[in-house]
Amino acid sequence: MKSVELFTGAGGLAIGTAMAGFHHLALVERDKHSCHTIRENQQRGIAFVSDWCVHQMDVADFDYSTVDGEIDLLAGGPPCQPFSIGGRHGAYLDERDMFPRFFQAVRELRPKAFLIENVRGLLRKNFINYFEYITLQLAHPELEPKPDESWVDHLARLERHHNSSISDDLGYRITFRLLNAADYGVPQKRERVFIVGFRSDLNANWSFPEPANTKEALIWHKWVTGEYWEKHSISSKNRPEMPSKLRSRLERFGPNLLGTMAAPWRTVRDAISDLPPPENVDIAASIPNHVYNPGARSYPGHTGSPLDEPAKTLKAGVHGVPGGENMLALPTGKVRYFTVREAARLQTFPSDYYFPCTWGESMRQIGNAVPVNLAYIIASGIRDHLHEVCHKDTGSGELYNKSTVGSK
Repeated sequence: MKSVELFTGAGGLAIGTAMAGFHHLALVERDKHSCHTIRENQQRGIAFVSDWCVHQMDVADFDYSTVDGEIDLLAGGPPCQPFSIGGRHGAYLDERDMFPRFFQAVRELRPKAFLIENVRGLLRKNFINYFEYITLQLAHPELEPKPDESWVDHLARLERHHNSSISDDLGYRITFRLLNAADYGVPQKRERVFIVGFRSDLNANWSFPEPANTKEALIWHKWVTGEYWEKHSISSKNRPEMPSKLRSRLERFGPNLLGTMAAPWRTVRDAISDLPPPENVDIAASIPNHVYNPGARSYPGHTGSPLDEPAKTLKAGVHGVPGGENMLALPTGKVRYFTVREAARLQTFPSDYYFPCTWGESMRQIGNAVPVNLAYIIASGIRDHLHEVCHKDTGSGELYNKSTVGSK
């Protein structure tokens, strides 16, 4: 299946979609450091990236006519800073708002499906109207804004069109959801908004994959069966005490309090336990990107990620990497920075994926990335549904039915 990716960054989303079977005809990223990371891994022959055609340029300057054939998937994460809780909250007033460029790509490429990732701040109350504008413009990409028309006036026109019986030549059925990466096997509590659209002529009826991992299952494996500690060879005397509130709840309600069991959330320990302590330079030096970075300290609001929970959200930050979210809180009470290799593990990058830049720049790229495994799970669902809708009835991908385009 053919795909195009915009705002590629260091490649987290692109690797995940490639693992799901999408072949990238073009990837567009203007940041030279991120492009350097991808090219370094291409030179190393890393799987899934070796044949990528990376265009180091602004998305606004990319010529979509150079992409041959019908595109099955258009994917990308427009810069999140305009909507990030840690950013300036400028939304449409922020020059970094690249959603209009994504709308343009949809219009020009007419992909069968698209996938967008962005920060949970996009769903904040003060952005609700602009989020509606985003979804309606994606549903009706050819209803472009007029010259000098404000987005508010354009939104009103989109709403009238969407609620009318007028058929579009190009339309999409939109589904969005706020997902926590920890619920999908990523060792990190990371909430992000995902928007998926299927071209309306495909009559797709798609939904997001359901979570497979739960906090309750992790509690069960820790405090009821002890399987978690046994897996990591933690003796009874070295295990932490059960939190008093949890003990009281279990004593009052019993193990049934935890409900139906699923796979447990993955923890920081699950992700990095096979790596030696980076302070042991002689051993750690043999592992790429596993370099100790001194100077970590804990202060209110920046206390690091507990070893036996999924990590806090790794972040890039507007003014550099925020230390607290990118630190490990050790059982001894000490804290230290995650190494680049550990952070890459927490974002489920392949173990041989190399970050050639400085610690701060590498952590920025990792913090901005989509967790690879989560991207793979969502993209696999899109791939399977495309196979289903493009081969039913006729056995071909030609299912164009203009009467259904733009249906709500």
